[in-house]
Amino acid sequence: MSDAAFDVLDLGLLPYPAAWALQKQHHARVAAGGRPALLLLEHPAVLTLGRKAREGTNIVVTRAYLDAQGIAVHEVERGGDVTYHGPGQLVAYAIFPVGRRVRDFLRLLEAACVRALATLGLPDARPNPGYAGVYLDSRHINGRDYDQKIASIGVAVKQDVAFHGVGLNVSTNLQHFELILPCGLVDTQMTSVAHEYQQRGLGTPPSMAQAKQALAQAFEQEFQTYDWTLPALAAGGRA
Repeated sequence: MSDAAFDVLDLGLLPYPAAWALQKQHHARVAAGGRPALLLLEHPAVLTLGRKAREGTNIVVTRAYLDAQGIAVHEVERGGDVTYHGPGQLVAYAIFPVGRRVRDFLRLLEAACVRALATLGLPDARPNPGYAGVYLDSRHINGRDYDQKIASIGVAVKQDVAFHGVGLNVSTNLQHFELILPCGLVDTQMTSVAHEYQQRGLGTPPSMAQAKQALAQAFEQEFQTYDWTLPALAAGGRA
C-alpha cells in the first residue's frame, strides 16, 4: 500500500469543464488544509489557452473549423500558451501546496515525467532548458532537426496551492497538434509513447493503465522529500 502524502484519483475520460470544476473543488479543499491530490484522467479533444496565449494566435485553423470538429476552446488561468488535450493523452493535475517554490515544483513535475517515461521504455526523456515540458532526442526530418516534445506542463498557483499540471502523450492523435503551434514553439514536433515505439521498432507500446501506474509511482518517488507545508496555515499556527 502506498504511503504517499497525497491521494491519487483515476477519473477516466472526463470533459474539460467538469475536470476544471473538480480541480477548483480540490484546490479549495487543499488550500483549507486538506490532503493534496493527484488527478489522473483523459479529456475529449479540446484546446486550452494559457496566460501567454495572445488571444489564440497560435491556433492555426478557424474557430468555425474547430466547432465543426467538435473541439472546444477554453481560456484558463495556467501558465503557457495553447495546448491540446485529447483521448490517449494522460493528464495529471497535481493539486499540491507550492507557496513560492513554483520553479522547484515545475522541475519536480518534469522529473516525474522523465522517470515515468524511463519506466515506459523511453530512457532519453529529458527537460529542455528554458522551456517547460519534457522532450525526447531530436529527429532529423527533411534537412531540419525538430525537437520531439512528449509532455507539456503548465500550472497556476492560487492561495499557495497549484492546479493544472501535465499532459503526457501516451497514444494521442498527433494530427490534432497540427491545429496549433504547441505552446507557441517552432521547430518542435509533438510525439507520443506509441509513436516512439513505432519509430524505434520497440513492439507493443504500454497501455494507458500502465502509463498511469508509472506516472503515479514516479510522482510518489520524486515528491518523497517534498515540503508539504502550506505557508498560509503555517503562518497562522495551524497544522
